[in-house]
Amino acid sequence: MLVAGMTMAAQVAAQKASGDYATDLGYVYGGYQRIIALREACDEAVPATRAANGQAFLKWQTQHGELLAELKRRVTAMIRRASSDEKDYARSLGKYEGAILLSREEQKMAFLLAGHEVLQRQCRGMPELLKGPEGDLSVVFADELETIRKHK
Repeated sequence: MLVAGMTMAAQVAAQKASGDYATDLGYVYGGYQRIIALREACDEAVPATRAANGQAFLKWQTQHGELLAELKRRVTAMIRRASSDEKDYARSLGKYEGAILLSREEQKMAFLLAGHEVLQRQCRGMPELLKGPEGDLSVVFADELETIRKHK
């Protein structure tokens, strides 16, 4: 069974790539943040899955390390380009990192509010999800990544 919460990534991707660099980068980076939010919700609400999910997540991060590093690099570079100087960059970086954490916390709360049985199924299915196509950001967000990678 597919993890219901992660079908959100597929739903977001189904919105179609916007063709806009910043928007599409936000979609893909948001998909990454949703995976983290699910893991955090599972760690909190279904601790029995913590070890298996932790191992699966570490393996997933290693497997997708290049893409994750690219996304972080691109987000940071976009903030730097929009900043007038180092002081502005530091302020903007903090602002955006705070917004990303707030968004991830909201996503985590949405997972937690889905109900214990639903979340339990999602948490038990997380290792399989991370191995499958819905856990592969390069598949889920292929169109967005094409837009992003046109921008050097």
